Amino acid sequence: MIHSQIACQLYTLRDFCKTAPDLAVTVKKVKAAGYDAVQVSGVGPIPAAEIKKICADAGIVICATHEPGKTIIEEPQQVIDRLGALGTIYTAYPWPHWMPGNLAEVQRFAADLHKSGAVLRKAGMVLTYHNHAHEFRKFGGKTMLDWIYDAGDPCDLQGEPDMFWVQSGGGDPVGWCERLYRRLPLVHLKDYGIDAENKPATLEIGQGNLDWAAIIAAAGRSGCQWYIVEQDNCYGRDPFESVAISRKFLADLGAPIPAR
Repeated sequence: MIHSQIACQLYTLRDFCKTAPDLAVTVKKVKAAGYDAVQVSGVGPIPAAEIKKICADAGIVICATHEPGKTIIEEPQQVIDRLGALGTIYTAYPWPHWMPGNLAEVQRFAADLHKSGAVLRKAGMVLTYHNHAHEFRKFGGKTMLDWIYDAGDPCDLQGEPDMFWVQSGGGDPVGWCERLYRRLPLVHLKDYGIDAENKPATLEIGQGNLDWAAIIAAAGRSGCQWYIVEQDNCYGRDPFESVAISRKFLADLGAPIPAR
């Protein structure tokens, strides 16, 4: 990881990205917190060209997006057009637009992902997959996430593993970074902790229990291009403070680890 590869997922700041003026203020605050890039997700109905200009004016790169799952599967050309307008090549399938319930459905879902990924790849773009915990259910002796990645050419579907949700699902964050060797352009960083009610909580990086030095090193060895800070819930803390805490922790980790 080099520090210019650290990005802020705008979904964390979604309540402050609903209009173009709000977004302009938000990305300036993100820049001031030490980020040079953002992932576009959770943003209001702002035209892609305007989002691109707002980010460029603030000195912010758009490293990737999240697009609606149904659109990715059924209208991949629409995704290609939006990525082109935003000036990025990476997107992620963020959440199932339908939930597979048996092995046949999992295999069909995985095949659909790879089919759309192939369309994006031919256009010079990259489809990745963002997991939650449900993908660690097992079907036919393998997790749903294994079926998803094993369904076709690795070039057609790459990874955006979310470290909190890997841990939440009972997986190994370091192991999944290693499993996706040369298939890991993006990784989502959020810490895993336990709240006062003994429930899992999404925390600022360094405030929970994940081994970030090992995770960052493993992601770097697998060729990660963008280390994206995301926090689904900040539990009453100002989200801008949360992303600043995470950024400072990553800055303090030590010597950068270059992606290979």
